[in-house]
Amino acid sequence: MTLTYDFSGKRALVTGASSGIGRAVAAQLAHSGAQVTAVGRNADALEALQAESGCSPLALDVADVTALEKALAPLPAFDLVVNCAGTTRIERAIDLQAGSFDAVMAVNARAAALVAARCGRAMIAAGVHGSIVNVSSQASLVALDAHLCYSASKAAMDAVTRALCLEFGPHGIRVNSVNPTVTLTPMAEQAWSDPAKSAAALKNIPLGRFAQVDEVVAPILFLLSDGAAMVSGVALPVDGGYTIA
Repeated sequence: MTLTYDFSGKRALVTGASSGIGRAVAAQLAHSGAQVTAVGRNADALEALQAESGCSPLALDVADVTALEKALAPLPAFDLVVNCAGTTRIERAIDLQAGSFDAVMAVNARAAALVAARCGRAMIAAGVHGSIVNVSSQASLVALDAHLCYSASKAAMDAVTRALCLEFGPHGIRVNSVNPTVTLTPMAEQAWSDPAKSAAALKNIPLGRFAQVDEVVAPILFLLSDGAAMVSGVALPVDGGYTIA
């Protein structure tokens, strides 16, 4: 892709920056001029990202509420926030375990809400008109087999987006979600390498393929940019048409 954005002078926070979409977003923001704080659990991966793009690493498990609050407290007000930290448990509904549900909700919904709330509070105090993007999933919009925990957590994330949009909008802060289909990160490529498994999913995508990482990064950057100055509260499918039905 040849899309370019100028985020010079902007401060950005990206969670889930150790790998996948979060890492790509952090790197692209840094290459576009932003000062990026990259949050993730893998300290070595964050150090590699720092060496490649200049992002400031912050090793942190966002599911740890005490550590999260402590880490966020001294940080400056950010202009841009991307909640990309995520986890999942693949379980049939009849096998649902309370621990699995709580673990997934803690990262995908609670942590995203806390990060957005604390960053939003700092933005409001500093008079920053910023943008927050939550990386959700098509699983929040349609039912997927053995994804009860994940689907519930991402639907909660979309609800968080709408609530934040309503409360932060009067302060000039936009909040949106992007809802990608299977995105071919290295981990996903391995998970979906079985043709039988991938064929069943691909038949429901009108474009006939899964998303590449840069195809998800691009709409995230758009929603962060001034080009989306009047866009807030949306859950934007990036799914090749999967959710049309």
